[in-house]
Amino acid sequence: MPRFVDRVVIHAKAGNGGRGCASVHREKFKPLGGPDGGNGGNGGSIVFVVDPQVHTLLDFHFHPHVDAPSGKQGMGNNRDGAAGEDLELRVPDGTVVVDADGRMLADLTGEGTRFEAAVGGRGGLGNAALSSKARRAPGFALLGEKGQARDLTLELKTVADVGLVGFPSAGKSSLVSVISAAKPKIADYPFTTLVPNLGVVSAGENTFTVADVPGLIPGASDGRGLGLDFLRHIERCAVLVHVVDCATMEPSRDPVSDIDALEAELKAYTPTLQGDSSLGDLVDRPRAVVLNKIDVPDARELADFLREEVAQRYGWPVFEISTVTRDGLRPLTFALWDMVAAYRAAQPVVAARRPVIRPIPVNESGFTVSSDGEGGFVVRGTRPERWIAQTDFTNDEAVGYLGDRLARLGVEDELLKQGAKSGCAVTIGDVTFDWEPQTPAGVEVTMSGRGTDLRLEQDDRVRADERKIARKQRRESRQYDEQS
Repeated sequence: MPRFVDRVVIHAKAGNGGRGCASVHREKFKPLGGPDGGNGGNGGSIVFVVDPQVHTLLDFHFHPHVDAPSGKQGMGNNRDGAAGEDLELRVPDGTVVVDADGRMLADLTGEGTRFEAAVGGRGGLGNAALSSKARRAPGFALLGEKGQARDLTLELKTVADVGLVGFPSAGKSSLVSVISAAKPKIADYPFTTLVPNLGVVSAGENTFTVADVPGLIPGASDGRGLGLDFLRHIERCAVLVHVVDCATMEPSRDPVSDIDALEAELKAYTPTLQGDSSLGDLVDRPRAVVLNKIDVPDARELADFLREEVAQRYGWPVFEISTVTRDGLRPLTFALWDMVAAYRAAQPVVAARRPVIRPIPVNESGFTVSSDGEGGFVVRGTRPERWIAQTDFTNDEAVGYLGDRLARLGVEDELLKQGAKSGCAVTIGDVTFDWEPQTPAGVEVTMSGRGTDLRLEQDDRVRADERKIARKQRRESRQYDEQS
């Protein structure tokens, strides 16, 4: 049996960037032809795309973990790694994307609307791209960035022109089934409808959509019954229609009290998207009242008695119908179309949003330094944290290059201004290290072997030239002792 899922939590993981390649061009008679390591490929992003053929979030319910492919590693001969393809996820029209903190990230309406939910990591540079006057043949390459990982909540808000509201068993599903081709489940017990049903209605040459929302009861705005789970499906409806059961056998209910109770719930409900889709607040939507089941003799008498009272009390149009005999359906459909067309024509035209580009000021340092309260310091910033993530700490030359970049950015000077001492802990991103201010950084450095940096060498092993000098000194000392 197909299931309707309108709220899911997914774990999105974008692809990681591929690492760069540290390679040296070699061929006959050119043993050291210069660096030729290619860059790593960018990781794939996760993108939501509105597809009108998708009507539920069921696929995400069974597969909540979505991972985009990662980029490939760079190769020698200046060959860049392949980029990971973006993972496009098809979602229904009307899907709202919310992050883990409850902030709305996107409201996806309209066929083809796209939203990049998780950004793929950038590939690391190869040593060919890192060569400079100071480093003509770098013996290192940058690692790829990790792709963005985040938990997202997807909520589906049905996109319909008319929303049918009413108590359980008021005949909403029956009404949808007779004015459209939709075939919802219909039975003679409350809460038969557990999911919203959407139908397309024709009014002459015009068509509009009608949504059947599961039955509401007093307290629905506080979560009673199925209220909170499905009240959001009427947020996008241009017209709300009260479907009233005129043949109810409950002595405590009557059409007027039913309408009053549901109006109180609609006013108490706070939409997650105020003014959603430029339709205004929920309480300001136009209304209509449908007195249903007039095929029952007592119900027809009650409808005739209440018609004028309801119209005078609320000022809304009132229609008497029977879904069994189909009386009054044609005038109802044409009247609903007129209400939908008039209401949408009265709304202001929503201008397409233009992309906003906010350039970073030229004097923007790009980082902040703060104390961690324990004698150490924490450096925060997009560039320093990205550089840390891209550095291979097993390669001394790569670490020296990182130190030069941080020095040029001004991190060293800022640490000195804030009183950082030699050996204090400095944390950047996920890495904590002991800071040594006496290490020269950002200056011209005499290059040593590939993958090494003279500033970081702390080798206590005695070298061959030192052993030779020591032997010569011992021989001279021994000869001096023999002569004396």
